[in-house]
This record gives sequence, structure tokens and C-alpha cells, in this order.
Amino acid sequence: MSADNRQAMAAGREESVQQRAEARAGRLRTFLGRSGLLLALIILFVVLAAVAPNFLSARNLFNVLRQVSFVGMIACGMTLALIGAEVDLSVGSVVALTSSLLGVLSQKLHWPLVPAIIAVVVEATLVGTFAGWIRVRWDIPGLIVTIALMLSLRGLAYVLTNAFPIPITNDSFTFLGSGDIVGVPFPAIIFLVTMALFGFISTRTVYGRSVYAVGGNAEATRLSGIPVNRVRIMIFATTGFLAAMSGVLLTARLNSGYAGVGVGWEFDVISAVIIGGTSLFGGEGSILGTLLGVLFIGLLGNGMVLLGVNPYVQDVARGVIILLAVLLSALQRPRAST
Repeated sequence: MSADNRQAMAAGREESVQQRAEARAGRLRTFLGRSGLLLALIILFVVLAAVAPNFLSARNLFNVLRQVSFVGMIACGMTLALIGAEVDLSVGSVVALTSSLLGVLSQKLHWPLVPAIIAVVVEATLVGTFAGWIRVRWDIPGLIVTIALMLSLRGLAYVLTNAFPIPITNDSFTFLGSGDIVGVPFPAIIFLVTMALFGFISTRTVYGRSVYAVGGNAEATRLSGIPVNRVRIMIFATTGFLAAMSGVLLTARLNSGYAGVGVGWEFDVISAVIIGGTSLFGGEGSILGTLLGVLFIGLLGNGMVLLGVNPYVQDVARGVIILLAVLLSALQRPRAST
């Protein structure tokens, strides 16, 4: 064996060792991040159980689970978006348009509820697909595209309803948002099923692995033959679909279609995902971490309400927590060698 061959083999072994070390370090960071959040969640639960009146009552805990379900469903899609180095700020407005359009179709145009629900879900998915197409067709950042949609879709929702709620009276429909199965709120069941499904999609399907690859290095992913633009369009279609599903459940909960719902939800969703450990820089995150983040945000908000904390102070607390989560994400980001 020549000296050149021996040097090449040695270099290959060194590179392989380095790659394995980097992979172990990444898994360790992920484990520590999840463990830290789980510990923080446990501490928060114990503190609130000790100081917040009625916190441990079954009614309150199930109410928390119901409330976080609406945001949590959308958080599944936002997790994939951030992993893919994208962001969708239109989800709150999609929820509002879904609710408003469902009220118009079912009450003013007298559509049966099932076709109306299918129509609004398809409409929201197409809106997400359109946003993704605009993003890849003209290479406009998803942030800009979805800010435009956030404003226009909310305005359209108000135009459709004339800014008034549209009552929807149907017991079967009401069950979707307010019913329960063996004591567990129905929206919470849908939320947990969605989490399990997207946990599988993100780790066990070609689509999920492609999202990680695109977020990690889009150019290398493109050169490997993965259709990057198609993956990006699917990401936005996914967030639109999940926002519509959440909008349907929320409309059933309120028994009315209303354009004023979902205000600020995009920030609540992103907060939960970031706190759950998903990197703002793409390529890293998990549905499990998002589940913990959603529960943390939900328990924190519920605890502050029970303790009578000033709503403006609640906003300050949420902002500080988000900032800390972002800083932690930045500190955990691997530094480029100089």
C-alpha cells in the first residue's frame, strides 16, 4: 500500500471519528435541552400546585389541556416550518378566516356542516400552498410572504362577517370543541393524536427527513436530488391545514364564526416551539420538545391567571421567557470554525 493511500485512509478515519463525535454532541444537546425543559415543567407544576388556588382541580387541569390543544395543533406544523428554516406568521389569521368562512357557509349560505368544514380546510390548505409557491417562485422570505397574508386574511375575515359573530347552533358540531370522551376533552384527544402523527412523520417518513435536510443545508440537499422547493411548499401547506383544523375546533368551542379569534396566536405558537428546543436556524427540533413547550406555556398562563397577575405583566413574563429560549437556542448553535 502506497503512502498516499495510507494517508487517505487515515484522513477518512479521522473524518469519520469527527462526524460520530459531532453526532453524539448533537444528541447530547438535544437530550439536555429536553431534560431541562421537562425539569422546568415539573418545577412549574409543583410551584403552581402549592401557591395557585384550585390549580390541582380536575376541572382546571382539563381546561388547561383543552385550551392548549388549539395552539398545540398548529405548533406541530410550525415545528416542521422552523426545522426547515421557514416561518409562517399567517396561522392566526388563517384560524380567523376559517372560523368566519365556516359561519358564512353554514349559516348564511345554508351549507351542511360537513361539506362546509371540508371546504374551509381545503381553502386554508390551498392558502398555505399559495404562500409556499410565492416563497419559492420568487425566492421571497417566508416571513415577508406570511406577514402579507396575516394582514390580508384577517381583513378578509372581517369583511365576510362584517365584524360580527355568526352563531352556529348544532349539538354535534359543539361536541367537537366542548365535548369530552371519558372525561378527556375532545380537542385534547385530537391534539395528542396530531402530536403522535407528526412525531412519526418528522422522524419516519421521507418528507420529515427532507425537512430536516432542507433546514440543515438547503444547497447540499438540492444537490443530493431532494426537491427543496416542493418540500418548502408542503411545509406551508401543512401549517395552513393544521391552522384550519384548529379553527374548526375553536369555532365549535365558541358556537360561532368570528373574525376576532386567533389574534396573536402566531406568536404563542412560535413561543411554544422555540421553548420546546426547535432551533431558529433550522435543521434541529422535535415534536416531543414542542409538546413540552406547549404544556409549559399553557401551565404558565393558567397559573398567572389563577394568581391574579396583571395581564400586562403576563405579557412581560412571556416575552422574557421567549427571549431566554432564543438566547439558549443561539448559544447551542454550533459555531463555524474560523
